[in-house]
Amino acid sequence: MTMTTNRTERLPVRQAIIGGEHIEASDSFDDLDPSTGLLCARVARCGTEEIDLAVTSARSAFESDWRRTSPADRANACRRMAAVLRAHRGELAELETLDTGKPIRQAYVDADVAARYFEFYAGCAEALFGDTLLSTPDLFAYTLPEPHGVCGHIVPWNYPLQVSARTIAPALAAGNCCVLKPAEEAPLTALRLGDLALEAGFPPGVLNVVPGYGAEAGAALSAHDGLDHLAFTGSRAVGEMVMTSAAKNIVPVTLELGGKSPHILFPDFEPERAIQLIVASIVEHAGQNCSAGSRVLVHEDIHDMVVAALVEVFKMLRIGAGRTDPDVGPVISAKQRSRVLDYIERGRRDSRLVTGGGLPDDPELGDGFFVQPTIFDDVPPGSDISHEEIFGPVLCVTGFSDADEAIALANGTPYGLSAGVWTQNVGLAQRLIRELRVGQVFVNNYSAAGAVELPFGGYKKSGFGREKGFQALREYTRCKAVAIRVGSE
Repeated sequence: MTMTTNRTERLPVRQAIIGGEHIEASDSFDDLDPSTGLLCARVARCGTEEIDLAVTSARSAFESDWRRTSPADRANACRRMAAVLRAHRGELAELETLDTGKPIRQAYVDADVAARYFEFYAGCAEALFGDTLLSTPDLFAYTLPEPHGVCGHIVPWNYPLQVSARTIAPALAAGNCCVLKPAEEAPLTALRLGDLALEAGFPPGVLNVVPGYGAEAGAALSAHDGLDHLAFTGSRAVGEMVMTSAAKNIVPVTLELGGKSPHILFPDFEPERAIQLIVASIVEHAGQNCSAGSRVLVHEDIHDMVVAALVEVFKMLRIGAGRTDPDVGPVISAKQRSRVLDYIERGRRDSRLVTGGGLPDDPELGDGFFVQPTIFDDVPPGSDISHEEIFGPVLCVTGFSDADEAIALANGTPYGLSAGVWTQNVGLAQRLIRELRVGQVFVNNYSAAGAVELPFGGYKKSGFGREKGFQALREYTRCKAVAIRVGSE
């Protein structure tokens, strides 16, 4: 693993992977360790030329070989990939922690889940069937699921290893070839995936990895007329630009654009389990999680007790560098730290700060991008911190008096990704399941990041299309209808 350093000239450039080869770009960029603010890698800065080369390489691999492989062969390739990922588990976890700052135990989970995606879609590849349709005696009709062709994948910096695997595994299993553009803030594990895919036996060009800036490489990829499908995970603002670019080429897209997910607590909730999972859902990777439970909607009868319990746990959280395996690591960059601190200042104006609200006191953390885990109470529903995705360890608490108000509050943001419902009343839980405008509802639990079988995606401004589960495999195919006349003359 490359150690952090201040001396740029000592580090070789991590190159793009195109057509099975390491390709130099004309320039490079610095990749920083968010725990220290120091340089940890230099990475190829791909642009239009490299993107075009990668798309051309993927098209050649698709047309010459990959689309004609049998489901069994693709399944075996995915199984080999899973085995390779498990063999490199420690290396991948260390790279993920170095690059993102997340606690090392979370990075190990990411490495395990990345392997699980390839194992799961290996099994699905051979179960991807069409349908036989009802027809007249002289007509035989059926459907064929076929791969799109060349798929572009633009992945975020918060879970680069896991999200890269989540999006490319079903695409490859369905018979597509891929061009993967990792975020410039955390490209290292995505680049390593490109190398390991070749080690696992995927043909050259089936998976290409092109690091670079979003405004350069990401924009060039989303606008490329050689793509047949585009998947993007990231911010709503960038998602709108990606969708606009794809629309110009009439290319289908899968968008996952974040959330403002609520926990909804009724008086008959399970205190110990709920508090534990509420805290975990907002401090995991310092709150930089699209499905983070960033809002707590709590019934007025239990409001004070819940806030006191949350504050008690927050004050015991350990903040530190990811490699020391703390409870809370840094946010990804100085820019993101400034963004989170700006939201905290806005929160002070109309909400009640009950803990946190600034930078850690420990001077040893001064060079990293750390923010104290923060709780605001009495948060107005229309406020910025209640309405907008902060992407940091900031929890917003709002009270409610009855189920109708809780539902209105839960649905009262532009987002609709996930929600947690905490009650022993089955009828009430079923009502909320029906009424909540979100893609995932968890009852008396929260988050299934490691459950690769569960479809994942949002309503409203959280995006559309589904990743994970068998449904994701369908996203990476198109349906061809066939009708054969079989009657005699």
